[in-house]
This record gives sequence, structure tokens and C-alpha cells, in this order.
Amino acid sequence: MEFLVIAVVAIVAIGIFRYFRQRNYLKVLTEEQFREGYRKAQLIDVREPQEFEKGHILGSRNIPVTQMRQRLIEMRKDKPVYLYCQSGSRSARAAQLLHKKGYKDINQLKGGFKKWTGKIKAK
Repeated sequence: MEFLVIAVVAIVAIGIFRYFRQRNYLKVLTEEQFREGYRKAQLIDVREPQEFEKGHILGSRNIPVTQMRQRLIEMRKDKPVYLYCQSGSRSARAAQLLHKKGYKDINQLKGGFKKWTGKIKAK
């Protein structure tokens, strides 16, 4: 029983640590803030291609988080990066990878694509 309590406390502590560390390099933006800057940035949809084809923010490029490591060459370090996925968890993982690779201006759409009310494009 004592081990279980220690394990749960450790897991919670790691989660809190990651949350605060992530806040140092990832800006989570409201839809309004996201709209203000994404046209001057690299707008990246990190969802899988079939999700992207069903609908995506107008002007975004599809670089799935599962392919990001291999496709970093397609992204510039000197321009802001605006990321989104369906809800926010995959774009947070993508942001972590980009941060480790030296990207500085990393932004994420709060709530992801499912909360987006702006223009979209679907195939």
C-alpha cells in the first residue's frame, strides 16, 4: 500500500514538473490570439493525413507528429511555429520535439481543431 502511494505521488509530481517546464517554451493561445499571428507563421496541423483531409484550418500544412522527426527540414527555426491537432495533446508532443531541436517561438491552439470556429478547408 505504501509503495502505491509513493508511486502515485511520483506520477503526479512528474506531471506537474512537465506542465511547468512546457510553459517555458510553449505558448497556448486562444483562438483570437492564434488568428492574430498564424498568417505570419508556419501553420502546422500535426494530425494524421486522413484527419487533415476531413477538414483543416485554411493555409495549414500537414506534418503529422508521427512524421515530424523525419520532416523537420520542412520547418524553419527563424519563423514562429503555430501548431494544432484535434484537442491539444499531439501538438504539445510536437512542441516538445521542436523545443528539443532548437525551435524558439512555438505556439499551440488552445482546445485544438475541435474548438476552431474560423475558416476551414475540406477535401
